Amino acid sequence: MATVVINLEKGLPKTEAALSKLKLELSTLRRIGVQTVKVIHGYGSTGTGGAIRQATRQYLCDQLKNRLIKAYCPGENFGPFENSGRQLVDLVPALHKDTDWGRQNDGITMVVLR
Repeated sequence: MATVVINLEKGLPKTEAALSKLKLELSTLRRIGVQTVKVIHGYGSTGTGGAIRQATRQYLCDQLKNRLIKAYCPGENFGPFENSGRQLVDLVPALHKDTDWGRQNDGITMVVLR
């Protein structure tokens, strides 16, 4: 099954609305058996990392601690030279064919669902 994309940037939502969308979409995708998700959250207009990016990654960290997802990898680490990128590809080998593999894209996060 292909990687599903969740675009949290579309429509320039507030952080709370973007996080609500993420929670709903991940829950739905998990229920229907999707394995891999690419979350597009952007990097933020300030150049220091946006609020949606930070909230997304905090939420995914909590999901991982609670064992509700298998793994996640920030886009900047999603490549062959970072442990977290290699570990994700070990879980789902097809991910190395993703267009963001090795691009160090700060505006995305890759997720492997349970």
